[in-house]
Amino acid sequence: MAGTWKSENGQRVEQRREPRRAAVGEVIFQFGDARKEVRARLVDRSTAGFRAEHDSSELTCGQLVEVQLEDSAKRVARVVWTRITGGRVETGFLILP
Repeated sequence: MAGTWKSENGQRVEQRREPRRAAVGEVIFQFGDARKEVRARLVDRSTAGFRAEHDSSELTCGQLVEVQLEDSAKRVARVVWTRITGGRVETGFLILP
Protein backbone atom coordinates (compact mmCIF):
# COMPACT_ATOMS: atom_id res chain seq x y z
CA MET A 1 0.00 0.00 0.00
CA ALA A 2 1.53 3.33 -1.07
CA GLY A 3 2.28 5.81 1.69
CA THR A 4 2.68 3.17 4.39
CA TRP A 5 5.39 0.89 5.71
CA LYS A 6 5.39 -2.04 8.09
CA SER A 7 6.72 -1.55 11.60
CA GLU A 8 8.78 -4.16 13.45
CA ASN A 9 5.60 -5.74 14.79
CA GLY A 10 4.08 -5.98 11.28
CA GLN A 11 1.55 -3.16 11.61
CA ARG A 12 1.16 -0.65 8.78
CA VAL A 13 2.29 2.88 9.64
CA GLU A 14 1.03 5.92 7.72
CA GLN A 15 3.82 8.04 6.17
CA ARG A 16 1.80 10.67 4.30
CA ARG A 17 2.26 14.27 5.33
CA GLU A 18 -1.15 15.41 4.09
CA PRO A 19 -4.55 13.76 4.17
CA ARG A 20 -5.88 12.44 0.88
CA ARG A 21 -9.45 12.73 -0.25
CA ALA A 22 -11.23 10.62 -2.83
CA ALA A 23 -11.50 12.31 -6.19
CA VAL A 24 -13.51 11.76 -9.34
CA GLY A 25 -12.59 12.98 -12.77
CA GLU A 26 -9.97 12.89 -15.44
CA VAL A 27 -6.39 14.10 -15.49
CA ILE A 28 -4.39 14.52 -18.68
CA PHE A 29 -0.62 14.35 -18.61
CA GLN A 30 2.08 14.73 -21.25
CA PHE A 31 5.71 13.66 -21.16
CA GLY A 32 8.75 12.88 -23.26
CA ASP A 33 10.24 14.54 -26.31
CA ALA A 34 7.26 13.45 -28.41
CA ARG A 35 4.87 14.95 -25.81
CA LYS A 36 2.97 11.67 -25.43
CA GLU A 37 -0.50 12.39 -24.02
CA VAL A 38 -2.14 10.05 -21.52
CA ARG A 39 -5.65 10.33 -20.13
CA ALA A 40 -6.03 8.98 -16.62
CA ARG A 41 -8.71 8.46 -13.99
CA LEU A 42 -8.16 10.53 -10.87
CA VAL A 43 -8.23 8.30 -7.77
CA ASP A 44 -7.46 10.70 -4.92
CA ARG A 45 -5.91 14.08 -4.18
CA SER A 46 -4.07 15.99 -1.49
CA THR A 47 -3.00 19.60 -1.38
CA ALA A 48 0.34 18.82 -3.02
CA GLY A 49 -0.37 15.82 -5.23
CA PHE A 50 -2.66 13.17 -6.61
CA ARG A 51 -2.90 9.53 -7.59
CA ALA A 52 -4.17 8.42 -10.99
CA GLU A 53 -4.93 5.14 -12.76
CA HIS A 54 -3.97 4.88 -16.44
CA ASP A 55 -2.59 2.54 -19.11
CA SER A 56 0.96 3.90 -19.59
CA SER A 57 3.80 1.80 -18.20
CA GLU A 58 6.41 4.32 -19.41
CA LEU A 59 6.50 6.58 -16.34
CA THR A 60 9.55 6.41 -14.08
CA CYS A 61 10.21 7.70 -10.59
CA GLY A 62 11.48 11.30 -10.68
CA GLN A 63 10.18 11.98 -14.19
CA LEU A 64 8.59 15.39 -14.83
CA VAL A 65 5.24 15.53 -16.62
CA GLU A 66 2.87 18.33 -17.57
CA VAL A 67 -0.55 17.71 -16.00
CA GLN A 68 -3.96 19.24 -16.31
CA LEU A 69 -6.58 18.46 -13.73
CA GLU A 70 -10.15 19.28 -14.71
CA ASP A 71 -10.40 22.27 -12.39
CA SER A 72 -7.02 23.94 -12.94
CA ALA A 73 -4.45 25.22 -15.42
CA LYS A 74 -1.57 23.07 -16.68
CA ARG A 75 1.10 22.41 -14.07
CA VAL A 76 4.30 20.39 -13.79
CA ALA A 77 4.33 17.32 -11.55
CA ARG A 78 6.98 14.80 -10.56
CA VAL A 79 6.31 11.06 -10.65
CA VAL A 80 6.82 9.80 -7.09
CA TRP A 81 5.96 6.14 -7.66
CA THR A 82 4.34 3.85 -10.21
CA ARG A 83 2.77 0.48 -9.44
CA ILE A 84 1.85 -1.97 -12.20
CA THR A 85 -0.44 -4.81 -11.18
CA GLY A 86 -1.76 -6.95 -13.99
CA GLY A 87 -3.13 -4.58 -16.62
CA ARG A 88 -3.61 -1.77 -14.11
CA VAL A 89 -1.12 1.09 -13.70
CA GLU A 90 -1.29 3.56 -10.80
CA THR A 91 1.01 6.52 -10.31
CA GLY A 92 1.47 8.99 -7.49
CA PHE A 93 2.36 12.55 -8.51
CA LEU A 94 3.73 15.55 -6.58
CA ILE A 95 2.59 18.87 -8.05
CA LEU A 96 5.51 21.29 -8.23
CA PRO A 97 5.18 24.95 -7.26
